[in-house]
Amino acid sequence: MLRWSVRLAVAAGAVGGAVATVKNNKWEVSTIGLMRFGRAAVTVGKIAADYKISLRGVSKSSVDYQTLKSEVHTRSAQKLLDLCCKNGGAFIKVGQHIGALDYLLPQEYVSTLKVLHTNAPKSPLSDILQVIKEDLQVEPSSIFSSFEEEPIGAASLAQVHKAVLKDGTKVAVKVQHVPVRAHSVVDMATMELLVKTVKWMFPEFSFMWLAEETKRNLPLELDFLHEGRNAEQVKRMFSHFSWLKIPAVYWELSSPRVLTMEFCDGCQVNDKTTLEEKGISSREVSYRLGQLYSEMIFVQGYIHCDPHPGNILVAQSPQGPEIVLLDHGLYSTLTDKFRLQYCNLWLALLNADTKGMHYWGRQLGVGDLSGLLACIVAARSWTAITTGIDRQQKTEAESNEIRNFAAEYLPQIAAVLNKVSREMLLILKTNDLLRGIEASLDSKKIKGIIKSFFMTGGFIDLQPHLTNITRVSNVQHVHTCYCFQPNFLSFVLVDQYFVVYKFILLVIHHLGIYTI
Repeated sequence: MLRWSVRLAVAAGAVGGAVATVKNNKWEVSTIGLMRFGRAAVTVGKIAADYKISLRGVSKSSVDYQTLKSEVHTRSAQKLLDLCCKNGGAFIKVGQHIGALDYLLPQEYVSTLKVLHTNAPKSPLSDILQVIKEDLQVEPSSIFSSFEEEPIGAASLAQVHKAVLKDGTKVAVKVQHVPVRAHSVVDMATMELLVKTVKWMFPEFSFMWLAEETKRNLPLELDFLHEGRNAEQVKRMFSHFSWLKIPAVYWELSSPRVLTMEFCDGCQVNDKTTLEEKGISSREVSYRLGQLYSEMIFVQGYIHCDPHPGNILVAQSPQGPEIVLLDHGLYSTLTDKFRLQYCNLWLALLNADTKGMHYWGRQLGVGDLSGLLACIVAARSWTAITTGIDRQQKTEAESNEIRNFAAEYLPQIAAVLNKVSREMLLILKTNDLLRGIEASLDSKKIKGIIKSFFMTGGFIDLQPHLTNITRVSNVQHVHTCYCFQPNFLSFVLVDQYFVVYKFILLVIHHLGIYTI
């Protein structure tokens, strides 16, 4: 008890020291948001105290411990949700990240914070119009003949309004929330400090990866011109998909805080009722999403890392379902080395090759936690993985087992997330979001969907004198089918009518061929 009291006192001193540091750096009080800082520190303190007090003296092997821990998880998640909504900006971004990590974090946190994907706070129209005026140096009324007051979408950093230009063109105008940029530096410093404090108070927990990822990505996501360039690159890169729609950017009406784009109609990808009303096939939607993301990961190595339902619209077109991909602020470029390692990990998973899983898990940086990494990547239990994920359908019982496992082994999962590369972190987040979409479409029940998935197979076939070439087969197909159709993977693997596409990953280093 004395040691715990000392730790709380030192933590309070650390917070005070951070405030003094901020003051010495002469940051404006209005920008610092001392109240925001204090609110975050108090919330973390309350959560820490709740865990320590509620679970003190209770045996970890008892039923009471699991019940109490779930209750604390729920209370703590609600406290974090309240903090995210009150502080806004970067805090909502972190909350959304947590809400996307199904099967990695306790379900109480994921289900509570998932609401931030669709119910982020909104800015008043007066603030939105002021940002447009400041950035574009013109009165909004001179650009738009109409501008809808209610946003069609609100997110952590910005909100989107439907508008009509003077020439009658319909556009979607994405405008950054006024305080986000001003608060971002201090929010990141606050988050980093609090995460370090939690790690010191609870050595078994370390969430530095969360603070570091947000700190690395936020400056890019705050630059809407960067987002516009990403959108145009993706449009060029995937132009061969006639059913993929990337909204055009109106550069003359865009700035770092304002992005004016072509308005694209459609319903959210997880709105199964509307899809059915419009006669849009869930089977075809899943097929095309799988095609897109498998090519992003395994062929192009350039992946859209925020595929939550609000960022993917679906419309009917003469070619069938049209996928409209929105919000291009966050992309990850996957290195050839990572893609080959990730491919081989999947091959080991498919072959129930535990030695391969451990080898490639170590190559991916997790050391002795490679078995846990395999479970996280596949979202399957260790029993299913060692039996063969293509031989055993995923049941509700297994899903519950995975959720309970996540709650019980949270420190070990946190350790894995701290060890893996940022590429893997973004892949894990993306995989979970895609699995959520697949679950909402309920496309697991449509057995015919799987035949429409593309397989990419083959091997690297270079000159005979080159050594250490890694064989890669069926990787794109594996990832696509497993993200979207885990229950019928075995059917896919034996279907002789699949079209097989070969791809070659040429890994080149400035001194020659890169070897693994």
